[in-house]
Amino acid sequence: MPAFDLLVAGEINPDLILSGDVEPAFGQVEKLVEAAALTIGSSSAIFACGAARLGLRVAFVGLCGDDVFGRFMLEAMQQRGVDTRSVIVRSGEQTGLSVILNRGADRAILTYPGLIPALQSEDVPDSLLRQARHLHVASYFLQTSLQPGLPGLFSRARALGLTTSLDTNWDPSGSWRGLEDLWPHTNVFLPNAAECLAIVNPSILVVGADGVRPDSLRPDAVELAARKLAARVDVLAVKLGAQGALGLQGAANLTRVASIPVQVVDTVGAGDSFDAGFIFGYLSGWELEKCLRLGVVCGALSTQAAGGVAGQPALAQALEFLP
Repeated sequence: MPAFDLLVAGEINPDLILSGDVEPAFGQVEKLVEAAALTIGSSSAIFACGAARLGLRVAFVGLCGDDVFGRFMLEAMQQRGVDTRSVIVRSGEQTGLSVILNRGADRAILTYPGLIPALQSEDVPDSLLRQARHLHVASYFLQTSLQPGLPGLFSRARALGLTTSLDTNWDPSGSWRGLEDLWPHTNVFLPNAAECLAIVNPSILVVGADGVRPDSLRPDAVELAARKLAARVDVLAVKLGAQGALGLQGAANLTRVASIPVQVVDTVGAGDSFDAGFIFGYLSGWELEKCLRLGVVCGALSTQAAGGVAGQPALAQALEFLP
């Protein structure tokens, strides 16, 4: 039995979350906000913490600086049960940082990359892969140094008996390129509705100053895009926010599950918590519908506290909401 259920290869950065009336006013205008919190950030780290909270044995490989933000992240991840011994600490370089302007159900994000793009496939040796059952990668479009070698990394992992999962997150460039070589080596793909549409056909989305317009996320268009993506991977799970999730596996019929009602405080990291729940079910050998149900429960419960990790449920808490 490998030492770890899950190896996460990803970015490391804290989130500084400002909540309330967070729309800036330039011209040297000072505004007061309701709350501020420095918390675990990055999709990869939030996912890792969510998986560990559910009881999986999780190891993390990534890069951070020998600075305040790097030390904060390593200590906070360790406290949440994530093994960080494979993290590479670089003196003289800076850990990334995201400033999140949070308005409850919506947010804007300002990110200083720092070492976020620096991880390479060579930083994940076979000796580390052999210690895990599954390899997860998130933030594909931010991890630019990892992109060229990721198909090879996934291929190495599969050859060593691991399964793989990918959550690309949003592509700031809008190009959505570079994924074709990854599909043959990806077991589970975990986009949200907008990402699903954009990967299949970027022109179908209407993106304005306030983000993707909801009317461009038509259910029929999302379902059609999902069916196209499902032909490229073993399992597809598409996050639909408050509407729940849908999934496809092989030639099976499309499966939809609803979310659960919650009082939303902060949606930061909800998708990563969904991923953690889904992958827990996947590694447990559950059927697709049950994996989706645990995913939506974990995602929904995570929104009840500020930050990406404070609201993440333990397995017993999440299972209370499953039929």
